Amino acid sequence: MEKFTTLTGVAAPMRITNVDTDRIIPKQYLKTIKRTGLGKGLFSEMRYNDDGSENPDFVLNQPAYRNAKVLVAGDNFGCGSSREHAPWALADFGIRCIISTSFADIFFNNCAKNGILAIIVSPEDLEKLFDDAERGSNATLTIDLESQTIMGPDGGTLHFDIDAGRKESLLNGLDEIGLTLKRAPKIDAYEEKLAARGFA
Repeated sequence: MEKFTTLTGVAAPMRITNVDTDRIIPKQYLKTIKRTGLGKGLFSEMRYNDDGSENPDFVLNQPAYRNAKVLVAGDNFGCGSSREHAPWALADFGIRCIISTSFADIFFNNCAKNGILAIIVSPEDLEKLFDDAERGSNATLTIDLESQTIMGPDGGTLHFDIDAGRKESLLNGLDEIGLTLKRAPKIDAYEEKLAARGFA
């Protein structure tokens, strides 16, 4: 998993509440178990017209936001089903950070497992970030995970909270397998003790 330390990139505003995982990645894209290639299906029902052409009104189709790395989103982002394809699609598109006032628990955890930093802020701070994100190509935010800060285009800084374990995992690029391997010496020592007692 790619480490998350500091990210500077364009932030796209998505002023929609209750964006569920079906909207993030519709069911027809769930046949694959690969984490790559799903970016093309991200928000496809909003991104594309019925004839397959791009919907020019959708934020990620607008020139200023085509390479967005941050998504500033409405409340309760990632609700609905537990599909892990949703963070896979976001990551494959290039989104590394999502900021909202709340997330569905399973989606929130799946983001961390896939190297995406999901940040919870107050409604007041979210409104400030929406204002920053609506500046188009000037909507650049810098997220520093170590200092737990978000810096806007004018230099204003917001602080965010994050669980210490989640922070460590993201900073070091450790998914669940990586965390287990990190503890391998302790696991091996425990198994040796069991073997010595005849439990192996």
